[in-house]
Order: sequence, then structure tokens, then C-alpha cells
Amino acid sequence: MTATTVLIPTLTTRRLTLRAPRLEDFEGYASMVMSERAKYMETGLTRQDAWGWFMSDTGHWTLYGFGGLMIDVTGTNRTVGLVCLSKGFRFPEVELGWFLYDGEEGKGYASEATRELRDWSKPKVGSLVSYIAPANSRSIALARRLGARHDPSAPHPLGETDENCRVYRHWGAA
Repeated sequence: MTATTVLIPTLTTRRLTLRAPRLEDFEGYASMVMSERAKYMETGLTRQDAWGWFMSDTGHWTLYGFGGLMIDVTGTNRTVGLVCLSKGFRFPEVELGWFLYDGEEGKGYASEATRELRDWSKPKVGSLVSYIAPANSRSIALARRLGARHDPSAPHPLGETDENCRVYRHWGAA
């Protein structure tokens, strides 16, 4: 068997540490993606689906050199969510995505973590978008605060249209 060494960065902000996912992160991750809070991402996910998503966010590092990072409040043992760069089979471009666990919104964590990963990724990807459900006003507001703009001419994820999935472009051409 051959092992591959993957360097997953640890990024820090004033208040947060963005770090590689660990196996013990799965329970919180699964609870979030299987909950009502994930309604704008996908509904009806099973524990097996959650495992697939978790492995995808982690495995992206080996395949693409980017992926998911858990968001920890620095100096605590508290994980508050995840920020990620994804190039799933459905995605025509690299997506910058985020989610926070229940009770962690309104503290600026998503903005701070997403900005840090976005800035880290800029020299590594030629284009960066966020795919957001039109009804997800909080994520749209965050994308706009980060400087992203709705790009209705951008290619959508497989099976999606602008009516059910808006493409917010951070930079780069489609």
C-alpha cells in the first residue's frame, strides 16, 4: 500500500482557527447536514449521505489541493461549523461554501472564516463562486458582504437553474 501525504493548511483569523477535519468532527457535521438547518443545501439526507459529504469535503484535499476546514473558536474546544472549497461532480466551478452549527449564527464567524479561506484560495483557483438557494437570504447577504455578485449567465450545478440556485461570483470568469 502506498500512502499519499496531503498538506492541509491551518488558517487563523483574529478569533478563529480553520483546521483539517478529524473523525470526531463527524457527529456535529452529520447533525447539521441532516437537520432542518440544511434545507437550502439539500433535504432528506441520511447518516450515510452525511458520511459521503464529510468524506468529500475531506477528500477534496487529496484530489484538488483544497477542501473543507472545520471552524474552531481559537483557544476553546468549540467547533462552530465548516467552510469549504468544493469541485463536486455537479459543480462546473469551484464553490466557496459554509455552514454554522445551531446557535452560532450572528457572531461573524461565517464571514470571518469564509473571507480567510477565500483569500487563501485566490492564487490557487481561477474562478470562485457560491451556489445559493434564492430563499437563503442570510447566505446571499454574506456572499454580498464578501463582494460576490449574482451572475445569472454562469453555468449552474447539474440539474439546477437560476430559479432554484443562484450563482454568486467572487472573482474570475466562468
